[in-house]
Formats: sequence, structure tokens, C-alpha cells
Amino acid sequence: MGNAGDDDIKRARAITPVAAKQDLTSIGAALAPPMFGALLARIFNWSRSGVGPRLLAAVLLFSSVVTLTLTALQLYLDYNREVGLIETRLDEIGSSTAGSLGESLWNLDQNQLKLQLDGILRLPDVRAAEVREIADRPDPIRVEVGERNTRSIMTREFPLTTMVQGTSRTIGTLRVEATLTDVYQHLLNRALVILASQAAKTFLVSLFIIYMFHLLVTRHLGSIAEYVGKYSLGRPPPPLRLERRPPDEADELDKVVVAFNAMCANLEHAYGELREANGNLERDLKIRRHAEENARASEQRFRDYAETASDWFWETGPDHVFTYISDRADAFGMDPRALIGRRRSDAAFDRDAEPQKWRGHLATLDRHEPFRKFEYRGRDAAGRARHFSVNGQPVFGADGRFMGYRGSATDLTEQHETEERLRQSQKMDAIGQLTGGVAHDFNNVLTVITGTIEIIREGLADKPDLAAIAQLIDDAATRGAEITSQLLTFARRQPLEPREIDVNGLVLETAKLLKPILGGNIEIVTRLADNAWPAMADPSQLSSAIINLAVNARDAMPRGGTLTLETANREFDGADGAGDGDAARGAFIMVAVADTGHGIPADIRDRVFEPFFTTKGVGRGTGLGLSMVYGFAKQSGGSVAIESEEGHGTVIRLFLPRSAGGAQARTGALQAPAAARGHETILVVEDDPLVQGYVIAQLGSLGYRTLAAGDGATALALVQQGAQFDLLFTDIIMPGGMNGQELAEAVRRLRPGMRVLYTSGYTDHALDHEGHLGSGVALLRKPYRKADLSLRVREVLADETPPEQQA
Repeated sequence: MGNAGDDDIKRARAITPVAAKQDLTSIGAALAPPMFGALLARIFNWSRSGVGPRLLAAVLLFSSVVTLTLTALQLYLDYNREVGLIETRLDEIGSSTAGSLGESLWNLDQNQLKLQLDGILRLPDVRAAEVREIADRPDPIRVEVGERNTRSIMTREFPLTTMVQGTSRTIGTLRVEATLTDVYQHLLNRALVILASQAAKTFLVSLFIIYMFHLLVTRHLGSIAEYVGKYSLGRPPPPLRLERRPPDEADELDKVVVAFNAMCANLEHAYGELREANGNLERDLKIRRHAEENARASEQRFRDYAETASDWFWETGPDHVFTYISDRADAFGMDPRALIGRRRSDAAFDRDAEPQKWRGHLATLDRHEPFRKFEYRGRDAAGRARHFSVNGQPVFGADGRFMGYRGSATDLTEQHETEERLRQSQKMDAIGQLTGGVAHDFNNVLTVITGTIEIIREGLADKPDLAAIAQLIDDAATRGAEITSQLLTFARRQPLEPREIDVNGLVLETAKLLKPILGGNIEIVTRLADNAWPAMADPSQLSSAIINLAVNARDAMPRGGTLTLETANREFDGADGAGDGDAARGAFIMVAVADTGHGIPADIRDRVFEPFFTTKGVGRGTGLGLSMVYGFAKQSGGSVAIESEEGHGTVIRLFLPRSAGGAQARTGALQAPAAARGHETILVVEDDPLVQGYVIAQLGSLGYRTLAAGDGATALALVQQGAQFDLLFTDIIMPGGMNGQELAEAVRRLRPGMRVLYTSGYTDHALDHEGHLGSGVALLRKPYRKADLSLRVREVLADETPPEQQA
């Protein structure tokens, strides 16, 4: 019985562990899926938190770089080894077979050669072999085995020699070709194996590192962040505790928790004291807030006044240094920040030019007296000249101490510029009226002088001394005629014959004329627009304008330089000025003349277009060159602009209106028909007796019959009385209330078809409102010579155009 009991006990002891093991297994099997799923969910959520993915990416990236580097190094070493083996094999082929192949080739045994090449072809990596005989006879031996390739190959060529009469002689070559395809395939397979194994290992190790990092660090950091996010000083939560098994010694996380709990305790204590202090401050803040609101309202009221005023406000300290400039000054190009810390006199540039005015103003400031409308000149932030008017009021403290000035400033620049333009316009118009009137009488005198001097020269042909004096008189009269023409051009009373011209062609032709004028030390450069528009202008006047500008440029470059002629198309909408500041609208062709000379000083730049103004010495110029250019541009419907800086040259730009017609542009003037004598009758209407006598004498010497009248009324009476004539030759400006154009119209009403030739030294816009000759109008400008008179009269009498269309 006892034995039986012992057996039962042993049996029980033997069975219990097995049963227990089965129970634990069943419990683990039941719990495993939920735990594994929860673990995966936690890993997924953790991977989206931010630190984990970045750490994983960094580990993977670094591991990948290391793996790729080591793999590339290993493959490189394998490649060198494999290629070295192939090279060694090829060298061995050459050393071991060259002798036997050379003997077979010498014996011309092609079968033996093929057997030997087949043996070579059976070697590893060899894909082709060839023996080629070197001989002068036709059809040398060539034996080739294998398949030749063009990619991934390595070749060797070995000379085949034989001994002939004790001398080594080259009789052919052996070419062996090995492929690297197997090498590349082997390296590719090895790379795939290495990369696959390393990638798996890297991923598993990285995943383990990331999981451990999350388990030990990031999940606790998340708990700390959640605690901090929900922490409230009004209702502080219990101290922070981490859900983890405490380590044997406190680590970094434990230190963070302890420090954070201590900080929270200090915050709770400070919060209590702060609430007590806030109660005391709240009463003071109400009082202060009310005072600040009143101050802000007062300041805003002042700023509204300052920024909406037409002027700007300023303030200075007792040393007269600016301490405040309102932002309104920005609207006038001033920089308020740049003026702070400066005195008014520091920003002015007329202090040296008007010292007495400034001494009086500074004395007023030193006496602490108010002042009004003190005007001075300064510069804005861009450096442009400005005119200012300032008012100031002294400020004193409660104790009577002088605190500085407060005042306002007004920009008078636009007003001054408008007044200056008006004065300039009035001055130029007055000069134009004066020069035009003088030119009228002077041209009459020059007409007689130039005509009679020709007669005198012909009579003195056998007396050289007197003929030379007559030539001097003729040259002086010609020079006077040129000056008169320039005066009329400036006054915009020179009759123009505008037509459509090719500006580029005219500039090139003028450039050819300039080379001997300017000299060899000045280089002429042309920059012409490829698609330059045709211009509507008088070609001879334009050429003269370019020559005048070029001569001025030459005088500005005494040591030589570069003269640049440029053309370009320009369009203006009226907002920006085309040229001298007058608003322009439309399309213009620009002709620019630029030099590299000494430039024009700023103080005389505005006067360069005035007649007789010149910086040259006595006898070196009349001062009419730029005046003529100015008048020609204005009368042509364009404008002129000048840019210059001392030491950096000058650029003058002419803007001429673009031609709207479709006629072919021309560069030169039309050639007059050849001069010839005549027998027709001409009615000469001229108020100046000297000119009238000269014209009648010259026409008589050319074979014409003449009738004469001193004014329009007398000439019209002759027509009404039945006087017969073929051409009316009349001055335009005449006394008696009827000018030449009105006379011509009256004569044509009585005698339709009558031909008319006008003459004048001063048109005063009698031909049209712009000073241009109308279509078909014939004009002989004073002064003129006998040859000019004969050619022009003959041209009008021979014209096939119906006279009704000439005016």
C-alpha cells in the first residue's frame, strides 16, 4: 500500500509540470494575436510621429552609402583581377603560339593554321583569332576563326616571324580577341548578391535600433509632451510619472522628470504671487490706459494733419539740428531719415552763392525769432535740385529755456521750373522776332552785294589785285548769308522743304563729308538702326545740323577722340518729354551725335541753344551752330535733347517726326534743271529799290523782258490794266497790307494758270503755319546769285505741272 502511495505521488509530480506547460501554451496562443497586433499598431503610430522616420531614414541612408561604396570597391577589385587574368592569358597565347604559327604561315599551311587557331579559340574568354600574312603578292593568306564583336572586347596583336638566312623576318600578325561579357555578368551577379544581403541586414538592424530607441526614449518623450500640453497653472495635475520599470540608477529621463516637477512647483508658487500682484496692477493699468488713449489720439490727430497737408513739418533742437521730419517729405523726393541729425544749411547748396541771405537767416535763428517764407535751394534724395520755402516758430520750455524750432516747408520746385520755362520761351521768342526782322533787311542788302560783286569780278578779271579784293568781299557776303540763314533757322522762319528721307543713308553720306573736316585724330563710328523709319524733314538742313554738331564735337576733343553717329526709332506717349522737356506724342526717328570730349559745365548747359552764346575764343565761332540745330528741330515738328557731364563727353539727340507716307525715301536734294536764257516777260514785284534794280538788270542780261512794281497793289493794278507777262516774280514780305502770297492768289483769280516764283529772306510763316513750303510752291531764297536766279526762273517756266496745283 505504501508503495502504491509513493507511486501515486511520483506520478502526480511527473504529470503536474506537463499539465502546467499545456495550460501556459494555450494561454499564450490565446494572447499572442492581440499582443502582436497591438505591437504593430504602436510601431505604425510611432513611425508617423516624426523622430522615428527621420532616424530610420538617416540610418538606412548612411548604411546604403557605406554598402554601395564597399560594393563598388569590391567590384572594382574583382574587375581588375578578372581583366588581369584575361590579359595574362592573351600574353601567354602570344608567347606560346607565335613560333609555331609563324612556321605554319611560312609553309603556307592554312589547314595547320586553322587547327592551331581552333585550339586558341577553346581557351576561356577567347572569342576570335586571326592570322594575316604580310606579303606583296596578290591574295595573301588570311585565316580567321570565331565570331568577332565590337563591344566589351580586349584584343592583342602579335607579330609572326621566321628565320631567313639567319635573319628574323616578320611575315604576318596574330590577332586574338577576348570578350569581357562573362566578366561583366559575373560582377553583376556578385553585386546583386551583395546588395540583397546587405539590404536585408541593414533593414533588420535599423528596424531593431529604431524599435529600441522608441521603447527606451521616444515613447517617454511623448508622455512628457502630452503632460506639458495639458498642464494648467489654474488646476495643476499631480507630479509627472513615467510608466516604465525604474533603472538601477537614475538616467537622463529621470533627471528630466525631476527637473520638470521642480519647475512646475516653482511656477505654481510664482503664479499665486502673480495673481496677487495683478490685482494691484489692474487698478493702475486702467488709469494708465486712459492716459495712453488720450496721448495716442492726440498724436494721431497731429499725424493726420501732417500727412494730409500739402507741405511737410519739421522740428529742430536748440542746436538747430533736425530732430523730426514728417513722412510727407517722401512725396517730394526727400528722405526724412537722412535729414535727421543735420542742419538746414548742411542740405543747401546755395549757401556760398548767396552768403548774405544765409547770414541773415542764421542771425534770426540765433535771436530765436520766428521767420516766414525763407527760400533756399537744396537737393532731394536722388540729387536733383529743389527750391524750398520754410516757415519756423521758436519753442520755449515752461522755464523759458529755448527748446528749438517747429515749422513747415513747401516745395516750390515746380513753380520755379514753370516760371523759368516761361522766361526762356519768352526770351527765345523775342530773340527769334528780332533776328527774323534783322535777317529780312540784311538779306536784301546781301542780295545786291552778292549780285553786283559778280559783275565787278568779271570786270576785274585782268586785274588780279583788285580781283582778290572783290573775292574777299564775295567771301564775306557769303559768310553773312550763312549767318543770316542760321539766324532764320533758329527763329524757325527759314522756309523748309521737308520730304520723306532715308535717315540712315543721309547719315552715311554726311559721315563721308565729315572725315576731311574733323581730321585724322577723330574716329567716326556709326550705329544705325536696321529698321530705321523714314523721316519727314528737309535733307539739306538735317545734313547741316549733323555737320554743325560734329564740328562742335571736334572742338570739344582737341586731342582727338571718338565721334558716334547713331539712329534709332522712338515712340512717346506724351507723358515723357521727347527732347528739351516739351511733351511730345507720336513716332520719331532719333539722330544722335555723341563725342568723348570734355563735356559741358552744368551752369551753362541750359544756354547752349541761345544764339551767339559760345565758350570758344574770339573769332572761333559765331555761337549759331546749336541755335540752328534747335530751330531746325522745332520747325520740323521735332525736338532736341542734350546730355553732358564734364569729363565724360556730350550726346545731342535730334527727334524728327516719322514719315507717314509710302513714297520711297531719298537722301539727297533734287537736282535743278540746267540753266538757260529766256525771252519771256516777267513781272517783278519788290519793295526794296536796290534789290528791284538788281533783279531787273540781271533778268535783262539773261534775255528776259521785265515789268516792275514796288508793292502788291501796284502789281495788281498792272494786271487789271491788261499788262501781259509769263511769270510773277514776287517778294513775300511787302508793305501796303498785301504780301506776296496774297498777291499771287489775286493774280490767279484774274489769270488762271499764271506761274509764280516767290523770293524772300524772311518768310514769317507766310507760306504755311509751320514755315514749310507747300506742295508745288517755288521759292528763291535771298540772297541769291545770278546763276541761282536764272536756274530757278527757267525751272518754273519749264515746269509741266498745272499752275493751279503749284500753290
